[in-house]
Amino acid sequence: MPQIRALRRVASLLTTPLAPEDFIRLVNPLASTRQLRGIVTKVTRETADSTTIAFRPGKGWNAHAAGQWARIGVEINGVRQWRSYSLSAAAGHDPAITVTAIGFVSTALARDTKVGDVLFLDTPQGDFVLPVHPRPLLMLTAGSGLTPVMSMIRTLVPRRQDADVVLIHSARSPEEALFHDELLELADQFPGLTVRHWYTRAGGAKAGTDAFNREPRRLNLTDTTDLESMCPDWRDRAAYACGPAEFLDAASELWERDGDDAGHANLTIERFAAVLLPGTGGEGGIVTFEKSDKEVEVDGDVPLLDAGEDCGVVMPSGCRMGICRSCLIPLVAGKVRDLRTGEVHGEEGELIQTCVNAAAGPVHLDI
Repeated sequence: MPQIRALRRVASLLTTPLAPEDFIRLVNPLASTRQLRGIVTKVTRETADSTTIAFRPGKGWNAHAAGQWARIGVEINGVRQWRSYSLSAAAGHDPAITVTAIGFVSTALARDTKVGDVLFLDTPQGDFVLPVHPRPLLMLTAGSGLTPVMSMIRTLVPRRQDADVVLIHSARSPEEALFHDELLELADQFPGLTVRHWYTRAGGAKAGTDAFNREPRRLNLTDTTDLESMCPDWRDRAAYACGPAEFLDAASELWERDGDDAGHANLTIERFAAVLLPGTGGEGGIVTFEKSDKEVEVDGDVPLLDAGEDCGVVMPSGCRMGICRSCLIPLVAGKVRDLRTGEVHGEEGELIQTCVNAAAGPVHLDI
């Protein structure tokens, strides 16, 4: 409206050199027309290395579906860093992320976040969500792969009397198992949830008290023996799997080989890293970061994103697995190799996904 635009112009004159919203943010840190934000409302230590961070998002946030993820930004030493995290809170509740202290950004979030801190946000994304129609479910997780599945369990189990969910979770020990006590309480309270913990290491104050396996070892997915011992009707369930790459690769092969007629289609997988094609590294080369006046020689299997960060260049990033396209940087010269397909490509001015492309000879990037 003309009146509103006129008021904004007057306000800008009065607040110059700052913008009016700079003063508004002193009162409401979530107020921003340029960047979605959230304010931390609760910080809960889950394990020695993992922390759940609940936050209240500002205007513009879309309510998340159980199992989705979002890009989260945090300022570290004056530099805004972005990473993608699964949302662990139930759908319909204020969002939360559960972060394990692995890597520079995740460690800072897990160790240093306090109530009242401001996070930068992007809206929830992802297709790793509950099925539309009710049916028996199998959740197969390892390590932090439990995070999006926990959102699903918290959403589904308390709300539906007809829920039928079997969770098989692999962790190193009860002390390192995310949401350990809460899961056992939910299983005790709701008959529609069955929890099977599988521990890979001995020792610990609670070790063995609720382990399905008598002897600590890795969950074996090269055949159906372990899976059938914990969930005999696994072929009849819609299966969801999330965890380390090797764990998911083994699950995918098992379903393709020994699943029902639907086979792999009955298994939905959420990966935290891009699926890279083996042997696509190539020759590598010298990568020059033009605006930063830095260069580094890298092997052909090192993503350009990692190469830049390793030599101190502030690189844009998000999911780090070739999905969100937040890491796009213009190519000045040279060729790059897509580590997912092995394809060599590159034209001057082409926007390069640095998280999934590596140098195929000398490369110059406009950053």
